[in-house]
Amino acid sequence: MRISYLVKKEFLETIRQKEMLFMMLVTPIIQIILLGYVVTTDIKNIPVEIINLSTNKETIKIIDRINNSPLFDVNKISPQNVDPIEVFKRGKIKSIIIFRDHFNKKNNLINYPQVQILMDGVDSNSSQIAAGYFNGIIKNYLLSDIKSMGRSQLIISKPFIRFNPELRSINYMGPGIVALLLTIITMFLTSISIVREKEQQTIDTLLISRLKPIEIFIGKAIPMGIVGIIDMIIGVFIVVLWFDIPIRGNLLYLFIASFIYLTAILSFALLISIASSSQQQSLFFSWFSMITFILMSGIFTPIDNIPNSLKWIADINPLRYLIKIIREIFLKGNGIEFFYKDLIILTIITVIITSISMFNFKRFISN
Repeated sequence: MRISYLVKKEFLETIRQKEMLFMMLVTPIIQIILLGYVVTTDIKNIPVEIINLSTNKETIKIIDRINNSPLFDVNKISPQNVDPIEVFKRGKIKSIIIFRDHFNKKNNLINYPQVQILMDGVDSNSSQIAAGYFNGIIKNYLLSDIKSMGRSQLIISKPFIRFNPELRSINYMGPGIVALLLTIITMFLTSISIVREKEQQTIDTLLISRLKPIEIFIGKAIPMGIVGIIDMIIGVFIVVLWFDIPIRGNLLYLFIASFIYLTAILSFALLISIASSSQQQSLFFSWFSMITFILMSGIFTPIDNIPNSLKWIADINPLRYLIKIIREIFLKGNGIEFFYKDLIILTIITVIITSISMFNFKRFISN
């Protein structure tokens, strides 16, 4: 086939540039490992200052539990009160825990200290999670203490968490990072393919060749599509073997959804390349588009949190549907019957983007 020569040319042109080869094969490994550790909602080593104004012996036991927890980094334990505003302004302490004596004693009431938890709310999400950790430690201590005295609590809460019982954020974020990696590599590399031909003044050679417009279009997309699939396979291996994330579903559905998504993202990247007059311009448009895709995809925040006035952007974002499908396959082990609607919407978006890109490519050639 004539198109195979164009595909071969694109591969050779890419391989000749050692920095591009590094970006395609080594950079994805580095990125997914770094993002796997950095992009997490788990909170650890929270800097804490403890103010102990209590003479209750139970206070020492609770402080020991906090001090021995890997979640907290107790910087200071002081018997004197402090101004929390001044402490938080310095930025070194994120939480202050104050223990005071409880003077309301009754015969049948176990006496525990009063506990006040003050949080630096600049990072509201981390503050809420940290407050939950504190409450959990104190609650567990009280329940174990009550149990050791032979007493039972009136209400017992036993939540059951399915699909991610350990609440590891990497189990949730890891599959999304694979989709993110697929987007970054293919969009950046493809968006410069045609505009590079313009700058090198080799585009005319392609246009006067015997290749049809659709063959040139596909020939430009196939090499980057293969690179994208290879990077996705690398990403899946890393999240499974390095981060110990289980795959509960059928990988065939993952590759089907990824192929459809790749068609959409490659077509969009080629559209950027056609409309751009320089590689710098194409990279700028790619960066802007990629950030929009990521923010509106649900990878970091739920789609339900997006205001209704902006939710339409998420509805036409192909990355949103790929991330949802990947998480369904990884975490829930769902079959296609559970996400076929998302697959259909993704296919429709892909057809529309590809049609617009092809139409503009034909216009570009005819001009």
